[in-house]
Amino acid sequence: MPEGDTVFHAAHRLHDALAGSTVVRSDFRVPAFATVDLAGELVHGVASRGKHLLMRIGDVVVHSHLKMEGEWRVFRPGERWSRPGFQARAVLEVPTAVAVGFDLGVLEVFPVDEEADRLAYLGPDLLGPDWDAAEAVRRLAAHPDAPIAVAIAEQRNLAGLGNVYVNEVCFVRGILPTRPVGSVELAPLVDVARRMIFANRDRFSRTTTGDTRRGNRLWVYGRGGEPCRRCGTAIEHGTIGRNEVEQRDTWWCPHCQR
Repeated sequence: MPEGDTVFHAAHRLHDALAGSTVVRSDFRVPAFATVDLAGELVHGVASRGKHLLMRIGDVVVHSHLKMEGEWRVFRPGERWSRPGFQARAVLEVPTAVAVGFDLGVLEVFPVDEEADRLAYLGPDLLGPDWDAAEAVRRLAAHPDAPIAVAIAEQRNLAGLGNVYVNEVCFVRGILPTRPVGSVELAPLVDVARRMIFANRDRFSRTTTGDTRRGNRLWVYGRGGEPCRRCGTAIEHGTIGRNEVEQRDTWWCPHCQR
């Protein structure tokens, strides 16, 4: 699933292409919003909030969440799309660009004055201008018995972390993903999470090790059975989640993480 930095990149790319222009054509290919027509409306801007992408157009917000397969791509007017048309869920055209949202997990349009209430459940945005580390710590601390990997993946605690960052943050802090929140020093962990995702917000290729070469970018994520980059111990792999339905893959070094 795309993480906060991926959505941050997408928002900035869309903002550069659309902001300040007037929509000449819109096409929402989901039944609930198929009749919405934004032609003639001004694109005020595009922003991200955690994993959510927000296009502010006229007096409405076009809200999307990429989930597993979704993405927004920008084309020149008349340019052939690089993905099949049947995968498109939203099309927004301005005089100089066409933005197409493919396989969006969530797509909705609502009045701009509802934005704050609809996203009020989200925790502090790790890449947002109003980042609040103390509030993130407070929200995590309210769940002392939850496994730390589950708690920091919960968007109500911190907005923006996905499974890659969850695993990498736990490794850098030397914490087993299964450790309960109440036994973890939360302020240093939150600080690492913020610095890690912030360092990648302008990178084309994400890295948590500092090494941008292919195959060397991550500490543990997706590396089950491979040697730990610090101690050489084989990385272990399992699953963890709040319940049987929400299990996520997790990786850790049994020597470096306690």
